[in-house]
Amino acid sequence: MRKIITCCVATILAFSAVAQPQLTPKNIDKVIKAMTLEEKAHLVIGGSHAGRDKQLAGEVGYTGKIIPGAAGVTCPISRLGIPSIVVADGPAGLRIAPTRKGDPQTYYCTGFPVGIHLASTWNDEIIYNVGAAIGQEVKEYGVDVLLAPGVNIMRNPLCGRNFEYYSEDPLLAGKTAVAMINGVESHGVGTSLKHFAVNNQEINRLANDSRLSLRALREIYLRNFEIAVKEAQPWTVMTACNFVNGRHTSEDPGLLETILRDEWGFEGLVMTDWNTGYNVADQISAGNDLMMPGRLRNYHEIVAAVQSGKLAESDLDICVKRVLELIVRTPRFNGYKFSNKPDMEAHAKLPREVASEGFVLLKNDKASLPLKEKKVALFGATSYNFIAGGAGSGNVHRPYVVDLRDGLIGNGFTLYEKLDNKYQKYMAEEHKRLAPILKMRKWFEYKPCPNELLHPHASIIDAAQSDAEVAVITFGRHSAEGFDRHIERDFNLRPAEEILLTAVSREFHKVGKKVIVVLNISSPVEVASWRDKADAILVCWMPGQEGGNSVADVLLGKVSPSGKLPITFPIRYDDVRSAPNFPRNVAETGMNQSRTNMPTAGKTYDVKNIDYTNYEED
Repeated sequence: MRKIITCCVATILAFSAVAQPQLTPKNIDKVIKAMTLEEKAHLVIGGSHAGRDKQLAGEVGYTGKIIPGAAGVTCPISRLGIPSIVVADGPAGLRIAPTRKGDPQTYYCTGFPVGIHLASTWNDEIIYNVGAAIGQEVKEYGVDVLLAPGVNIMRNPLCGRNFEYYSEDPLLAGKTAVAMINGVESHGVGTSLKHFAVNNQEINRLANDSRLSLRALREIYLRNFEIAVKEAQPWTVMTACNFVNGRHTSEDPGLLETILRDEWGFEGLVMTDWNTGYNVADQISAGNDLMMPGRLRNYHEIVAAVQSGKLAESDLDICVKRVLELIVRTPRFNGYKFSNKPDMEAHAKLPREVASEGFVLLKNDKASLPLKEKKVALFGATSYNFIAGGAGSGNVHRPYVVDLRDGLIGNGFTLYEKLDNKYQKYMAEEHKRLAPILKMRKWFEYKPCPNELLHPHASIIDAAQSDAEVAVITFGRHSAEGFDRHIERDFNLRPAEEILLTAVSREFHKVGKKVIVVLNISSPVEVASWRDKADAILVCWMPGQEGGNSVADVLLGKVSPSGKLPITFPIRYDDVRSAPNFPRNVAETGMNQSRTNMPTAGKTYDVKNIDYTNYEED
């Protein structure tokens, strides 16, 4: 009897071992054959829906399991040895939650200069080094795929996400992406090239139809992706939220199969942007392998579609295979023991070095820079509240931000104390005023910045007549995912800024002192109408956590601002080719405007530049 039982147990164990293969890089097809339909459906929709509060299900940024604050995970299938893998933002540095319940450690990530800033360097080696540093942090913090770089064309200076992207020029954008991808992936983690394709505005991003000619599509809006795919082969590509010529990008086999895979030879996985697409069966049939971050209804839709014959299980198997091919490449699958201790000290030196390479000197009359003067009258709210980067998925939880005030003081300048004290007191009041407003804003939303000093004339006259030798003014512009910029509020100087600049220029020039303007901006601003009031204009973009030090290095002449514009600065906004075909001064509701006028059922084409945008360039 004992021999019979032993034989039966052995047979059962042997059968189980055969029936339940454990995933390896060499047995992916065997594992797929062992999977149930239900397991396949779970694997291709991401894992953020599993075991979560229903109100949070499918929302980016709330992945509490594995790595808090990461954008999403894939579903594990433990019986087949398939683990979850972790994907996280972002283009200027890794974005994860800095604090964890019951954990005294703070999980900061290095805040690097933003995408438009990196592209201004025109320097592949520097961009590769930034990517490599980000890749090391991605790996040591336990993330498998970085959701970057963003390579979309800067079609219009008002696009709220331009700070994440690289250029209006497809060649510069593509080559910059290649350097970033190769840098990140040098650490054995993946990237996700995004947003494929023609995603050039944030207003109604989830439902806008980008309508353009085949020539414009090929020569402008796909050429950047083509360069990045052919020269770097990123692990993944992320489809855009919008439609292109009437078809949702994630449901378009012409984009995903014919162009991306057949023509360009892309070998990796395609995933959706978060919570996008209308028909999951069409997405799978089109070659969109992974639907993120995972919605439970998608699981039921896939199972029902296969069972009804609307979706061929063989098409589903192709997507499952690509997910598994991605998983077996990752550090998590290969047993890497991440340390949670990347080399932050070494990485902190890099933003300061990189930033000045991307600074662009728009004007420098009579060699006004570098400064020989060391005592500065410092103006502008942004001088005391430097903008290191944008909001949304492009944000980074940095350990610190060096503003211009501290950067100047720390590098040998002295400030006119009376003016400095006035600004510090004023900024404390502004931060107090803004605190309840900022508390109400969600993590991805546009952040209002402090207003300029009111009634500054007396302070300006006093500073000009003091022993201060030069005036430095900083004007800043914040930007965010889900919002496009306004002409009056963001592109042009605001009334208070114009008053400040005009008065400073008049009073300081009257006594023979120079006026330097620093632009801490996310995208082009109007300069032509006021440039004669400044002796030098320095664009420092959004320079990351060391911004104030980097600007001080340039003002001192320690470093040459060797950046070149990756995007045109128009004389007037109406000179922009796409101005008639871009959302113009859409009233901000405080909500994520990428859902503006989003239909609840069926695509609508009622509102120009909202429901659809005609690209007249060719």
